[in-house]
Parts: sequence; C-alpha cells; structure tokens
Amino acid sequence: MVQPSTQASNAVIFVTYSLFLLMGLGIAYRYRHDLKGGFLSGNRTRTAIPVALNFIASAPGAFPLAKRILSPTMRESNLLFTLTKCSPVMSDDGTPLERDAPPPEAEEDAAHYGRRLEAQRAFNFSPSVLKEEKCPARGKEAEIVPAGLGSSVLFAYPELATITGVQGVIVYALSSSLPLLIFAALGSIIRRKTPEGFVLTEWTRQRYGTAAMLYLSAATLFTLFLYLTAELSAIGQVVTTLTGVNQLPVMLAQVAVTTIYTSLGGFKISFVTDNIQGGMVICLIVIAAATIGALTDIDTSLIRESGFLKPTLLGWQLLYILPVCILTNNFFLSNYWLRAFASKTDKDLWIGVSLATTVILCVLVLVGMTGCIAVWSGALPLDEVATSGSVAFFILLDRLPSWVIGVVLVMVVTMSCSAFDTLQSAMVSSASNDLFRNRLNIWWIRAGILLIIIPAIVIALEAPSVLQIYLISDLVSACIVPVLCLGLSNKCYWWRGFEVIVGGLGGILTSFLFGVIYYDGDVHRAGNLLLISEGLYADDWSVFGVFVAAPVGSIVWGFAALACRLSFQYIQAKRSGRRFDALDRPYGPGFGPSPEEQAHYRQSGSGDDVADVSSEHEQAGSKPAGKFF
Repeated sequence: MVQPSTQASNAVIFVTYSLFLLMGLGIAYRYRHDLKGGFLSGNRTRTAIPVALNFIASAPGAFPLAKRILSPTMRESNLLFTLTKCSPVMSDDGTPLERDAPPPEAEEDAAHYGRRLEAQRAFNFSPSVLKEEKCPARGKEAEIVPAGLGSSVLFAYPELATITGVQGVIVYALSSSLPLLIFAALGSIIRRKTPEGFVLTEWTRQRYGTAAMLYLSAATLFTLFLYLTAELSAIGQVVTTLTGVNQLPVMLAQVAVTTIYTSLGGFKISFVTDNIQGGMVICLIVIAAATIGALTDIDTSLIRESGFLKPTLLGWQLLYILPVCILTNNFFLSNYWLRAFASKTDKDLWIGVSLATTVILCVLVLVGMTGCIAVWSGALPLDEVATSGSVAFFILLDRLPSWVIGVVLVMVVTMSCSAFDTLQSAMVSSASNDLFRNRLNIWWIRAGILLIIIPAIVIALEAPSVLQIYLISDLVSACIVPVLCLGLSNKCYWWRGFEVIVGGLGGILTSFLFGVIYYDGDVHRAGNLLLISEGLYADDWSVFGVFVAAPVGSIVWGFAALACRLSFQYIQAKRSGRRFDALDRPYGPGFGPSPEEQAHYRQSGSGDDVADVSSEHEQAGSKPAGKFF
C-alpha cells in the first residue's frame, strides 16, 4: 500500500483529534449556562434534521460474522497484507516448495462461506507455506466486531461482499439500516407511557418492576461495553493498517478527547458534536466513493468469474438471521433511546429516523461494494479472496494516490469519534438512571465509566475473541426482546415482569433443546451451537434454526409462565377470600395515562399528545416500579 509518511500520518490523525477536542470544549463553553436538565438526556428538544444526523453518527455498523486469520503483529509492523505478499518457503536447494493440496476441510470452508470458487482457491495458503519464520502472516484469530457507523464497517461490509456477493451486501445493508425504524414506531409509544424517562430501562422499571429493569440493564451495559471495546479495536486496526502508526496512542487520544468534552457537557454536547460529525461522515464518504469510482478500472471478465452476482444459501439465511440479531440487539443500545426521547414530536422522530435510515443504507452499500470492486478491478485476486477478503477495502486503496488515504484517515477518525462519544454518554445515562436512580453525583459515574474503559483498551489491544461473546449477546437479545415488547400493547396489560424473565431464560433453554434435537442428542454440539462458537457462517440450517427457536421459545415460555402465575394468584385469592384482581386493567407509570389524566395532556402542533415534562426529570424518579408478579 502507498502509505503517507509517519509524520504526515501523525499530523492528520492527531490534528483531527485536536480539532474535535477544541470543538467539544467550545460547544461546552457555549452551553455552560444551559446544561441543567440536559446532562443525561434532552427530552423533546430536538427537531428532525439534528435527530437524523445523530442517528447517522451512532448508526448500526459492522456486525460480527466470521473470523479471519490475521497477523498477531500486524498492528506494530503493518503486516495486514502479508497473507498475499509473503515469500514462499524455499527448500534447501533454493527452489520454492509447492503448495500442499487443500485438506478436506477446505471444501467445507468453501461451502460455509457460500463462494462459488473451487476448494483450491478457497484454501489459498497451505500450512507448509505459512511458516512463521518465513512469513509473519500466521497468527491468532482476529475478528470483526460491532460498532456504530464506526471504523469497523471498513472491514466487515467489504468482507461479506467477497463471501456472499452483491446479495449479501444488500441484505447486510438493509438489515443494518431498516431496524432503526423501530425507534420511530415504538419510541412514540414508550414516550407516551413514560414521558419523564429517557431510556428503555426506565419504562421497563415502571411497567415490569425493578427486577426486570435490572435484568435488562445488565444486558444493556454489557452490550455497550462490547461496543466500546469493538470501536477501540477497530480504530486501532484501521489506523495501523493505513499508516503503520502505533495503535495505543491513537486509542488513548480517542478516549481522552471524547471523555473530556462529554464530561463537561454530557448528552447535550454529544448530541451537538454528533450533528457535526454526522455531516462530516456523509461528506467524506461521498468524496471517497467518488474518488474510488473515478480512479478504479473494472475488468468485466472478472464479474462473471467471481460469481458475486449469483445468490447463495447463506445470503438467503442472512435475510432472516441478520434482522433478528440487529433489531433485537438495538434494543440494548441506550444511545438510540436517548435520541428517540430527544425528538420534539413524533413527526420529528419519524422524519429523522427515516432520513437516517436512507442515508445509512446508501453508505453501507457503497462501503460494502468496495469488496466486489476490489476483486473486479484485479486488486484482490480471486485465489486470495478467502484469506484477504476482510481487507478488501484497504487492498483497493493500494491502487489510489496517497492523498486518498489522508481523506480516509480523517473519515475513520470522525466515524470512530462520533460512535465512541455516543457510547460513553449512553453508558453514563444508563448507569445513572438504572443503578443509582439519578441520585449519585454524575462525576462519580463518569469516573466509574472511565475505569471501565481501561479494561476495554486492554481487550482491544490483545484482541481476544470478543466476537463469540457478542454473538451470545445477540442470541440473548433475541430471547429477551420479544417478551419485553408484548407489554407495549395496551391489550397485554396482564403481562408482567415474571413472564419477561422466565420467557427470556426459556428462550435460551429452547435454543439449547433445538441443538440437541438437530444434532441427534449430541449435547456437546448443541452447547457449541448455543454459544455460536462457529460464527454465523454455516452450510446447514443450524444457526438459522437456533435464531428461530430463540424468539419462538421465549414467547411460549412466557405464556406458560403467565398461566402458572395466574393459576397461583387465583388459588391464593380463593384461599384468602379476596377478589381475584390479577386481570384488572392498570393505569399509571409504564401503562400510559388513565382517562382522568388525559386532561393534563396538551396537544402539540403536529398532533402529538405530549405531557408537560419538567426539566427536572433527571432528578430521582418518584414514579413507582411496576408489578413483577
């Protein structure tokens, strides 16, 4: 790759971070007298365009799919491309050794990945070629992990294009962008039921009780931590790949910059900076896309040979798996709910989310297609797709002028910064509301989040397999969210926290039982399937089936728990001689206003029924918790 000099790279990276720091400090100073009631949230204060830019800046990005073999030292010496450039192993007489024939598992890998290439191509380098002393490309598994619309999209989307072709890119982009619409559809409902709240867990507490809230909060905070780790890992990999700069100072700079300005202004500063960064991301991606399109020549003969225009079984399976994973996991991301609650009206929310969905869809398709373009232009040979697909975007840059890398660097830092400060702000708001009921001084919570970031940096540097943990969290979200959302319907007023927890745990059990049945009683393989230990790529229906079993099983177990609870309460009522009231319709927090309370609601100019919410809503909540049992 044509790399800029170390001095130029450092200048671009750290000047960009410095500008973001100055921008954040300037905004914090500008709003220094207007932060009361807006540090943790900004309910009903933002119009459609700022909401759209914020959803773009914190939009769903790289979803983990598979593992790649990358160099353990690539970050220090930029060996990301050694898989394609290392010298062959030489024999004692100086002649290059021939490649081994592909082992049987190579054919399985080709089937798993859905490529229409023979096994010899799928197995690019044999073990005898990848001698560690001759070629430093042999190393531990590295993974593409999730982030916002952050730097990890430059790995994951082009990689999927080299695996499932154009079909996979479109499915992936649609699956990542369309789930945002759920925040417009459900956000208006939740805001009406819990007008003083600003995260989903607050509605959960008022609707289902404290136990259910803590149950959801644990999943939320853990998912946000994974996203923080993922973004640090991704920015380190991208910057080192593009420039060879040591990743640790870059990570520390990102943490320091975002921590400083979000600590001074909280959610309000994060929202304003995301507006600017979201606009920058759009402009920079347009510039990069136009440059790649203008300076890249396509070899049309490679289009047919690659087979990227043909559908695959994996592509059709992902049409269900990805929406379920991404949609349900998005419920755990409080950064989205903060922005949904911040919309002035439901109309602003719908317009903002719709605009963001459209822009994100276009951006992700553009980024993903660079994987196909890298192959079609000859930059990434077909026989090297299996080993280098995840770096297709960077291989494509190898044919472009060095100034393009400078543009990409600024784009990457912008994307990563906007995602990271959003996640930090979301963790602070969630921890303050869920764990301390907004009673603890915010600086203690800030300090706690900063301490949590330290292990995130360590994990990002060591890059262990956080992918598997993340995939497990996706399966858990597929179990929890369906039973959680039943309570949003006014007709399901009898649904309580007991059913939510039992249903979620039951969904996990059902997923395991599916694996036992699918593998003819093999408990070990069923356990591996429950842990998604092989990723989402499979040449059978195992992964597809487990993500069907999870939500269906949770609903079935939830209704079984409902039957048990009602039976128990009915027997208790008969024994004590009191009236059976478990099916009475409740009103109040978490359920929406009673008919008598409707008089206290005003109608906005767009027709929304909105409560008069005081700016003091960040103080300790006085609303009682809902019924768990």
